[in-house]
Amino acid sequence: MPSTLPDMTTNREILISGASVAGPTLAWWLNHHGFRPTVVERAPSLRGGGYKVDIRGVAVDVVRRMGLLERVQAESTDMRGASFVNKCGKEVATLDADTFGFRHGDDTEILRGDLAKILYEHTRDNTEYIFGDWITGLDQRDDGVLVTFANGEPRRFDLVVGADGLHSGVRALAFGPEEDYLRRFDAYISISTVPNTFALDRWELLHSAAAGKMVNVYSTARADDAKAAFWFSAPPLTYDHRDVESQKDFVAAQFADLGWELPELLDAMRQADDFYFDPVCQINLDHLSAGRVILVGDAGCCPSPASGQGTSLALAGAYVLAGELAAAPGDFSVAFSRYEAEMRPYIEKNQTLAETALRGIIPRSRMFAWINTRMIKLMPYLPGRNRVLEQMARPVREAANALVLKDYTAATR
Repeated sequence: MPSTLPDMTTNREILISGASVAGPTLAWWLNHHGFRPTVVERAPSLRGGGYKVDIRGVAVDVVRRMGLLERVQAESTDMRGASFVNKCGKEVATLDADTFGFRHGDDTEILRGDLAKILYEHTRDNTEYIFGDWITGLDQRDDGVLVTFANGEPRRFDLVVGADGLHSGVRALAFGPEEDYLRRFDAYISISTVPNTFALDRWELLHSAAAGKMVNVYSTARADDAKAAFWFSAPPLTYDHRDVESQKDFVAAQFADLGWELPELLDAMRQADDFYFDPVCQINLDHLSAGRVILVGDAGCCPSPASGQGTSLALAGAYVLAGELAAAPGDFSVAFSRYEAEMRPYIEKNQTLAETALRGIIPRSRMFAWINTRMIKLMPYLPGRNRVLEQMARPVREAANALVLKDYTAATR
């Protein structure tokens, strides 16, 4: 009689585009389940630095199951708190770090580059990494995908995963133009490294410079410098996302003549070599797969930086995708369908979180900013303070835990 066991030899060669968080995490779990991943990354080497990111809820459990939680926690930002300051630099309200970041239990915060480095170090020995190259074509066939690259020779893979962020090249090739799936919030964010002229020690400052404009400066553990984040509201812009100088000009124009320490911060931003600029937006897709191509992390479900949940979605998505591929060996269509069914409620919960969070990050009026800081200042004196804080944190905690992680161990036995 023919065997009824699934074919464990098919669809094992998997190409992943992107070596930030989702890609290396997926590579780790694919290796764990017996697949053979290859990661291609456009940058010439691993990207270091970056802004701070949160790992919350079920994502913490993913990192724990990888045996990396202690290592990640050792590299945490170790922030102590945050202060809201007025245009004279006077402190008007203060929060401790965990309250400010809505963190609970083992939730942690780490620089994106530090997390990427940890993931890379724990996958490079059993994963082929190709730096300085990117995918230019996907020819899907019955037996796999013929992939063409900007620099390397064409190669065949069984499956292709887009883990290449908001501006995913894989998504553009397999699903169509970015604008078809982009939900804008008419807001932008810019982050860059600046000198720590405020002498911040694991602390951050927030200043509402004007209606629709917020500046956040912080310095993390083991850092001699600081990061400056500029959040602001603006109508949709047309710009080249690779033209860094014009983006710097635009940010500077938004915050010119607004006092505080902004002239010095804007000058430092212009000198920064790690300048980041992007719209605050989401990616909304009806389906996360197209044939043998599937998306994970921001490429498929970016919740926007306002949610603070992009990294957690990437970690959890990588875990679920690898697990479902292992649970349905040889049948990627079943695995892709199950992956989406598992992730969809979690994605929607976290994307819903972003819109509410953005209103708190970028006050749309001076009055709203005043009320917000006044509430924070009065928080220690409010009756039922803990209950109020719990109500404020509840939406984040519910979104962070809106997924039950399956145990895919049996799939590899």
